[in-house]
Amino acid sequence: MLAIPYPMLKVLGKTTSINVRKVLWTCAELGVSYEQEDWGAGFRATNTPEFLALNPNAMVPVIIDGPTTLWESNTICRYLAAKHGRTDLLPADTAARALVEQWMDWQAGELNNSWRYAFMALVRNSPNHTDATAIAASISNWHHHMGILERQLARTGQYVTGPQFTLADVVLGLSANRWSMTPMARPDYPGVAAYLERLAQRDNVGFALHCRNGVA
Repeated sequence: MLAIPYPMLKVLGKTTSINVRKVLWTCAELGVSYEQEDWGAGFRATNTPEFLALNPNAMVPVIIDGPTTLWESNTICRYLAAKHGRTDLLPADTAARALVEQWMDWQAGELNNSWRYAFMALVRNSPNHTDATAIAASISNWHHHMGILERQLARTGQYVTGPQFTLADVVLGLSANRWSMTPMARPDYPGVAAYLERLAQRDNVGFALHCRNGVA
């Protein structure tokens, strides 16, 4: 009996979302074709029954890959790399893979939480994020966490986990780009600056299309 092919991978989420851009950059690294639909603020609402059936958190991105529906951007990136056998991006070795996942989880938890208030105030101009003390505290915490990345890059001398580009660099490359683009005073972190240029010089187009594309 002939197998019935599943439809093309579908990515739900607006392209200005940093978490959606993680998935799109990963797809570029993999050379995977996809259909992308704009969902989120300014586009189709994510609090509808239709979308909540896909992600009860009402957040983007969501992917639909044949019978598989997934949310959480870093999980989606890991799924896609594993599905396509890209052990360069997500190593097969247990310890090496755990190191990549450690830095991905740090980005999603510690680093993301540090910048949230300042970014909403300084870039999104949110009327709910105008407290000067809270903005200053968030900026300070953001710089502290970027200092952790600066020191890690000094140890590896190349990419986040070592000499090879991995999924950790997709998520942290986007984070470093957001930090560099936000209108605020920043410490001099030459390692982070060199890291962004290193990412720009790679052959893959994902960085230019989905990271250094004028969107923080």
